[in-house]
Amino acid sequence: MPVKPTILAALILGAIAQPAAAQWNRGDQDEAYQARRDGALMSLRAIENGLVPRMKARGADYIGAEFDGGSGRYRLKFMRGGSVIWVDVDGRTGAIVARAGD
Repeated sequence: MPVKPTILAALILGAIAQPAAAQWNRGDQDEAYQARRDGALMSLRAIENGLVPRMKARGADYIGAEFDGGSGRYRLKFMRGGSVIWVDVDGRTGAIVARAGD
């Protein structure tokens, strides 16, 4: 069965765009790596080790984290019941700077 040219073009464009999109999303991750390597930020592991057990004791499950290069903050996400809890942590000090959710 022959492949229609429009479908083939869409597949080729998708294959080309995929790696470019993946690299674009790595900006904050690369920035966090460099800042951690230079000693400007705490490691995510150290921040998790301080916060995750406390949240787990309150019945929240850890979902994951994001880094915001502009503010130098990590946002750790937790789930308790049907609610999501976001905890913003200063990447330089490890101090909790904001919390939203349950």
